[in-house]
Amino acid sequence: MKWILSLIAGLLFAFNAVAQAPAAAPQQKIDELVRLLQDPEVQAWLNSRKEVGAPQSPASSAGASDLVSWESAARTRVHEIITAIPAIPAEVAAAAARTRHDAVSRGYAPVFVIFGGLVALGLLVEGLYRRLAKPRETLLGRLAPVGIFAGAMAIVFFAVEWPPLARITLLAYLTAFVAFRLAVAFLSAADITPFLRTRLMILFGLVCFAVATAAIGEPLGVPPLVRDAISYCLSVVGLFVAIEMVWATSQRSRPWKAAVIAFLVALWIIWCLDMRGLFWIGVYVLVLPAMLNAVGRVAGSFVSDPGSLRGVLIVRGARAAVIFLAVGWLALVWRLNPDTLGQRDPVVAALFYGGLKSVLILVVADFLWQLARGWIDRTLRVATDATSLAPADAAKRARFRTLLPIFRNALAVVVAVMAALVVLAQMGVQIGPLIAGAGIFGVAIGFGSQTLVKDVISGVFYMLDDAFRVGEYIQAKDYKGTVEGFSLRSVRLRHHRGPVFTVPFGELGAVQNMSRDWVIDKFRITVGFNTDIDKARKLTKKVGAELKDDPELGPLFIEPLKMKGVEEFADYGIVLSFAMTTVPGMQTYIRRKAYAKIRELFLANGITFAQPTVQVGGDDKEGGAVAAAQAIRAHEAGTAAPPK
Repeated sequence: MKWILSLIAGLLFAFNAVAQAPAAAPQQKIDELVRLLQDPEVQAWLNSRKEVGAPQSPASSAGASDLVSWESAARTRVHEIITAIPAIPAEVAAAAARTRHDAVSRGYAPVFVIFGGLVALGLLVEGLYRRLAKPRETLLGRLAPVGIFAGAMAIVFFAVEWPPLARITLLAYLTAFVAFRLAVAFLSAADITPFLRTRLMILFGLVCFAVATAAIGEPLGVPPLVRDAISYCLSVVGLFVAIEMVWATSQRSRPWKAAVIAFLVALWIIWCLDMRGLFWIGVYVLVLPAMLNAVGRVAGSFVSDPGSLRGVLIVRGARAAVIFLAVGWLALVWRLNPDTLGQRDPVVAALFYGGLKSVLILVVADFLWQLARGWIDRTLRVATDATSLAPADAAKRARFRTLLPIFRNALAVVVAVMAALVVLAQMGVQIGPLIAGAGIFGVAIGFGSQTLVKDVISGVFYMLDDAFRVGEYIQAKDYKGTVEGFSLRSVRLRHHRGPVFTVPFGELGAVQNMSRDWVIDKFRITVGFNTDIDKARKLTKKVGAELKDDPELGPLFIEPLKMKGVEEFADYGIVLSFAMTTVPGMQTYIRRKAYAKIRELFLANGITFAQPTVQVGGDDKEGGAVAAAQAIRAHEAGTAAPPK
């Protein structure tokens, strides 16, 4: 086969080069050949040449061929990594020896001594900062010393020209140490138990060490399979630490713990099979919700009012930034692994990128919606307080309280629909026919639900006419009460006795608004026929002046209490008519106060109130009694006489 011939030719070329090379370095050439043969790219090329030379079945499909090749490559990779595990100690020792030799041969101390010295210098500068500044136990107070520590080490590190291998090793492990200390600062500020915090520190420290070790493997000359074997061994340790942490710190039930542990094991297997995109998706599912909550709490600590514009921008913006970084990292991982199974299928790749774009679209839509809702809620809170305002300003705020909830609901529907349509378009769905079908469906729904359409349209025109607002007392047909709120099709009325009416707009008809601008309250009082009308008028004027001067009732008057005059002559007295103009909704309260004062003042000045009386007979009451007695006696005598 071609790949065998290529391999034999490569071996002959290598042996020829070794034979022609000086005898002092034959082992170096052999190591280089072995390293090239262990290179994943060379192995992938050899496998691809093998697949090209092998006979293909005409019935085999492209998808099945990709799956078979991926399975074969994964199996080969796992086998090679397991085979490379025994070589880890020797390769690590060789890399350490090369690094030490590189540093010592140039007159520097060993790398671990340099690392310890830089860390000691950073800790010394950090200790001086803590002694002088005395930072508070807040998140910034914990992060600032770490920044001082990292800055001191960075100045010395970049000021010295280190040997190449020592420079790479120091940079990797110093960066990992700083990242570990930053994680410790965040975990110290988090509201978690010390037991869980300790295990998270151990887990994150192991991750930092593993990443740094994997980063320096190639510059130090560690073979790729050995590097992968080291990563796999460290990942096994990390998996056991994560399993122990879940089982020991979680307060959930055992089935829940078992499910999480199974998920962690599946995630580790996915990572071992080099399915990096799927692996990071699983990591996000496991970690991202808690991370978003933590970032939201930390960002919220910098603002006093999370509902303000600044609070929404900081809190929601921080969460959106975390999601954007996660999506960007996932796209980068996907792009840097072109040989994965999903990358070979254009449908899967299109769905993957469409899903990433959809996540970003949803994040942007949520951010814009939160900004709009925050503004509406703040405006509603301000519009609720209408005290000490001019009537025009109070009416404007009442108008806001009426229209803004409806606008908020309509905006939520618009944002949700638009975001859904854009997401469907990014996922490859043709939204043109969908919109046309939705229009036809809407027409059909409109014909089938004419009452609902009538209610919605009636509500729109009621709002345009400004017929009533939230907080006003209205009456429509048999319904009356205070307007508590709206929906798209109905209004909620709270009766003064407590019941709540939910009335469709189409059922309201003519609306009587009893709370708009001002109200004229009229009432009548019946006094005796001998009442002095002018005196009653003067006393009423005095009552009106007292009510107007009252600090509680005075601001509620628009025009004071006045007696209009004699309304009519009733059966038992003269009916006097009174009127006053007050602010809406307070006329009943003011009328009760006016009744009490009028009664007190009228009685004190000799004006009596009419009472129903009944008079039987004429003026000669005694004569009537004598006549009645005589009639009774005559009747009795006639009854006692015997018949003739």
